[in-house]
This record gives sequence, structure tokens and C-alpha cells, in this order.
Amino acid sequence: MQTRIMLADDQALLRTGFRMVLEAEDDFTVVAEAGGGAEAIALAASVLPDVILMDVRMPGIDGIEATRQITAARPDSKIIILTTFDLDEYAFGGLRAGARGFLLKDAQPSELTAAIRAVASGDASVSSRVTRRMLELFGSKLPAADDEDASRLGALTEREREVFLAIAEGLSNPELAERFFLSESTVKSHVGRILAKLGLRDRVHVVILAYRLGLVGR
Repeated sequence: MQTRIMLADDQALLRTGFRMVLEAEDDFTVVAEAGGGAEAIALAASVLPDVILMDVRMPGIDGIEATRQITAARPDSKIIILTTFDLDEYAFGGLRAGARGFLLKDAQPSELTAAIRAVASGDASVSSRVTRRMLELFGSKLPAADDEDASRLGALTEREREVFLAIAEGLSNPELAERFFLSESTVKSHVGRILAKLGLRDRVHVVILAYRLGLVGR
């Protein structure tokens, strides 16, 4: 099956570059391009893409607000925020707005395609490099953990807690399987149970919770 992708970026040359990379893959097709947030919102509603690559800084409605509006209308929308963290001080807001992943604009093509496939399959995609940089910049702005946050971890088994911490480090499913000598299907089962027990939407929010609890990064 082909993954239908929408590009949202105000720089036409960047959209062209992304399109060339993506359409070189047999399982990707770019179905729409938006040059601003308002256009992205309208196209997302009419085209219903599988994955949206969303720039942060665009004229008018920015990528964070566009993400918020798109996910409010369609909670299962799968959006990857495109950012240059040194410039986009509000990129972290993409998490709260419902983004499933972050990707630096200087990412290698293999990173881009892997992130899209992960998000399209229902996973979240935040590389360890992006996770560390994100927390360096925005961790101090996260609200402190409360007793409820801490008590939720008590529902995890010892192995699930180990996997929880490894996810918070930024490990992918193959890396988790290698670390814990498990099959990828078993890893997926663990991840699913962890998300369900903790009431978290995806792996991105595992990172946030672990950071709030002081288990990583501080």
C-alpha cells in the first residue's frame, strides 16, 4: 500500500526537494502541497493524507496552530513537525498540539523515510538526537511531575519499566529488541501495554513523562 503524504512548508524549493526524495520510494506518493498553515488545514480536510510533514514557521497560521486545528478535527491525524531547533523556539508546542514526531530539516533521506514509515504504521518518531536536543531546549518549560504521574509507573511490571526507560532514551523497536533479546513483535506488545497502562498517546509522550519524573535528562 502507498503512504499518501502532504507537504506543508512555505519554501517551494524545500517542498520540491522533499517531493523528489519521497517519490523515489515505491511506497510513497505526495498528494498535496501547502505553502502556509491555513492552506494546510484546508488540504488536510479535503485530501485526508496518511502523513503530513509540517514546517513550524510559516506565514499566517504557523505549523503548531495548524497541527492543533488538524488534530482537533481528526485526532488520528499523523503529523511530523519539521524544525531547525536552534531557530524554532516553539517547536516543542507541536507535541502538545498532537504531532507524532519531530524531524530536523537537515535529516538524511533515510531518516526522513524511516520517520514517515514509523508514523504511518501508528508509531511515533522522535530520534534520540532530536529527543536530546528537544529536552535541552524545552525541558525547563515542562510542568513538574505530580503524585499521579509517579503512581502510574507502579502499574508497570519490572520488564515494562525497563522498556519504558529505554523508550525514553530514544531507542527504536529494533534497538529495544536487541537490548532486551526479544523479538520485535514482543517489543511491540510491551510498548502497547506500557502506553495503555500509562494512558499515553505514543512514544513521544513516554519521553515527556520520563523527563517530568526526572528519570532521564535532568
